Amino acid sequence: MIRIEKLRKQYDSKTVALDNIDLVFEDSTFVALLGPSGCGKTTTLNCIAGLLEPTAGKIYFGDKDVTNLQPKDRNIGMVFQSYALYPHLKVIDNIAFPLKQKGMGKEERYAKARQIAEMLQIESLLDRKPNQLSGGQQQRVSMARALVKEPDVLLLDEPMSNLDARLKIEIRDEIRRVQQETGITSIIVTHDQEEAMAIADKIAILDNGRIQQYDTPEHLYHYPANLFVAKFMGNPPMNFVDAKLDAEGTRVYGDGFELELEEKDKIGGKKFAGREVKIGVRSHLMAVETQKVPQAMQMKLQIVENLGKELLVSGMVGDSFVRVTVPEDHEMFMTYKKLASSEAPFVWLRMTGVYNIFDAETGVNIGLEQ
Repeated sequence: MIRIEKLRKQYDSKTVALDNIDLVFEDSTFVALLGPSGCGKTTTLNCIAGLLEPTAGKIYFGDKDVTNLQPKDRNIGMVFQSYALYPHLKVIDNIAFPLKQKGMGKEERYAKARQIAEMLQIESLLDRKPNQLSGGQQQRVSMARALVKEPDVLLLDEPMSNLDARLKIEIRDEIRRVQQETGITSIIVTHDQEEAMAIADKIAILDNGRIQQYDTPEHLYHYPANLFVAKFMGNPPMNFVDAKLDAEGTRVYGDGFELELEEKDKIGGKKFAGREVKIGVRSHLMAVETQKVPQAMQMKLQIVENLGKELLVSGMVGDSFVRVTVPEDHEMFMTYKKLASSEAPFVWLRMTGVYNIFDAETGVNIGLEQ
């Protein structure tokens, strides 16, 4: 288990990379540090690795305080974005290099290198040099080198950012498979939310050096803690419709709609009465109706796109741009296309699943605040 307590990294009087963050990485789990460029995720990883010295705070591996230990004394494996292979060494020597540094004999370290290479399915590449390998093969060698010394912790710094889209998926699946087989506590830095959701047991979303939310991919996707998380997670992004909460916290109303909240979503008390809010709902959790129905929002239809397996229906609810994905249906596609070009291009939207209500001023998810 890795525990971070009040970790702070400040470079000068104005630049705070990490602002007193607390995190716990449970034993044998795979955690993603996710966020935009400059949010503090790589700084967090480098502090865990010992490559950066924190300004304040503590880092524990189990019960051991490793805050001031050198990287070589932390028993970590690290996979870099650049692969960082030695160009003059064969693959087998690249993999075995950490064991050579430990003073292990050639026969034993080669045996271990072959064992790891077999796990990563690169045993046929052992006599090649890095310049004879593809990007995906180089990344597997980099992984093998990190794993050969049987580390307590595996740290991956954007390991797939240099790969093409198809190869990313292949390497992503490989990394997840190896982590599950070995049970090594692993932390990956990424700015790709789809990658994080596919590979991680839990995700820590950072912004401006602070943890915005730390949870499972499913919970982050359906119940984001604030507008930043809601906007960052999901493709297409979550829809946000401007609205106002009534005095009782039981209804929301906006331009062209007034909706009764479901019992589980009603906002009790006076704290949020009359508050300006944003209703957040995923594109696939809305239904499109060509006729007016109860509990629906009116949308001015603008664009209809056939994406193959689904239709993307887009338009305006008041001043809010909304995207809705519905199963592909040629007849409905033609109906929507014809409607979009008409003089009254209106459809109605029903929320069919999970939705969230955010305070428009603070961005906080009101439903999670109760």
